[in-house]
Amino acid sequence: MQAIILAAGMGRRLKDLTKDQTKCMVTVNNVSLIERLLGQLDGLHLSRIVMVVGYKADKLMEFVQGLPVKTPVVFVENNDYASTNNIYSLYLAREYMTDQDTILCESDLIVEDSVLTELVADERPDLALVDRFESWMDGTVVKLAADDRITAVVPKSDFDYAQTGDYYKTVNIYKFSKDFSTNQYMPFLKAYIDVFGNNEYYEQVLRVITVFEKTGIRAKCLHNQKWYEIDDIQDRDIAEGLFAEGDDRIAQMTQRFGGFWRYPRLLDFCYLVNPYFPSGRMMSEMEYNFRTLLTQYPSGERVISLLAQKNYGVNADKIVVGNGAAELIKVLLEQEDGSIGFIRPTFEEYPNRYPKEKSVYFDAEGPDFRYTAEDIRKFFLEDAVKNVGMVILINPDNPSGNYIPKAEVLQLASDFEEKGVRLLVDESFVDFSDEQDPTLLHDEILSEHPNLIVMKSLSKSYGIPGLRLGLLASENKMLVRKVKNNISIWNINSFAEYFLQIFEKYRGEYESALARFREERDFLIDSISKIPGLRSMPSQANYLMVQTDTNIITASDLAKKLLSEQDVLVRDLTNKVNRDDLIRIAIRSREENERIVEGMKRAME
Repeated sequence: MQAIILAAGMGRRLKDLTKDQTKCMVTVNNVSLIERLLGQLDGLHLSRIVMVVGYKADKLMEFVQGLPVKTPVVFVENNDYASTNNIYSLYLAREYMTDQDTILCESDLIVEDSVLTELVADERPDLALVDRFESWMDGTVVKLAADDRITAVVPKSDFDYAQTGDYYKTVNIYKFSKDFSTNQYMPFLKAYIDVFGNNEYYEQVLRVITVFEKTGIRAKCLHNQKWYEIDDIQDRDIAEGLFAEGDDRIAQMTQRFGGFWRYPRLLDFCYLVNPYFPSGRMMSEMEYNFRTLLTQYPSGERVISLLAQKNYGVNADKIVVGNGAAELIKVLLEQEDGSIGFIRPTFEEYPNRYPKEKSVYFDAEGPDFRYTAEDIRKFFLEDAVKNVGMVILINPDNPSGNYIPKAEVLQLASDFEEKGVRLLVDESFVDFSDEQDPTLLHDEILSEHPNLIVMKSLSKSYGIPGLRLGLLASENKMLVRKVKNNISIWNINSFAEYFLQIFEKYRGEYESALARFREERDFLIDSISKIPGLRSMPSQANYLMVQTDTNIITASDLAKKLLSEQDVLVRDLTNKVNRDDLIRIAIRSREENERIVEGMKRAME
């Protein structure tokens, strides 16, 4: 058996990365695609490797000849690479193709080792590697019969999103027997070139062949094995996150700050959302209006503030809607010039947005990072004159899940007001608490506490991080107006506006989702408590801080094992709390929570 690699293309979409080298010489995590592929093929004990080269051929051949590859490498040159496509490159290798059984690969792929070893080990002679269609995939897809026979090859032009459940994406790696290449594939390929020319794709020949039921080619489906096709710089970036290992993979994934839908097999227990809302009914309404919302401008700030007033009962001149709470945090802190008090550990977006020389820190030193309203009052008002103009309280706090009841927070606001100190309460997670009506977003509360500022991210509690919605409310209308003046006229999109427009009629479903969530939180706390070496700290939020027994495993090692072995991403708190025994995990659906519990059990074993 031999391998044929098609490597003649120019890789224009990779821009500067292929200006002076071929596409397959581009590196992923400091290893070139061709070096990785040749190393994998070299371990299969093949008779030879045939490479069809074209663009920057001399440079590529010199590079390959310098690699420690034991399998003989033969080069075929496609001098017309600029005006032809891969069908012609394969045609140039026809004599090799019909000489023996062949593994056919494209050179812009990165796959894990088992993909190729399992392909060779499969006893079926003629196979096309495929994978269940996912949203990140692009290009030719196929449909399969129950016996893995390819019943249809669907090009981009015929792609139907309503049928994605039946689609499999071709990985562009094939195993062809000598007989199949000689008697079926190559004759059809030559005829296709004669009719349609050289600037076509060899997958089109497969499309023609599948019309005939006598063909013996079958699909071999991957099973959660990693692969990626590198066509542009973003593909390369995604592949680096997918194929990184250990500390590098943890770093790459956490530094993305989201976008994990590009990694459909990754289970994100790091970022925090409501797993049970929006409801299916609400989703259907949003989907029904998708075309209209996509093609229409959203309203300006005045209308959006009226929507907020409708939902929260706070006058429009006291509330502002942001493109996520992050936008409002940035704009608000830019208006400040005095000292601000922060409670640590906490959500770092606040202290990171403010000068350290003007920041005063209260470090929660109680067991499990617990603290009370009295602790805050004592530190900022009694122990010493801190001269802060504002104190920021995240309630429940992140990452500890510490919670101060509503009545105590309001008393704290009153105490601060007597000293001329404002209190900003971020209640992004308060809806998950067990307290009845815990929110401070009431017009009468704001009126009674003019020094109070309420911040809320709707992404977490409503489960809509993609819509980017946040609120800021205060009796201080001048402050609210300053914030409004410093955001753009269209700071939220039409989808976010429509969500606010229809939310009220789904409030009952939202309350049901919160009740279901609280049951799930109890389940996860109980399940973790039964794992030797792990302890879950109490929480009133939609996440848990979990402590590890460092005699068994550190937090950083647990995070690495969960990501590398289970494809589960958690938040390693080592750098945040300066100790290596704490992780934070989100609370998700029952099925997903059971998966992380089993993953942690295996890791602790």
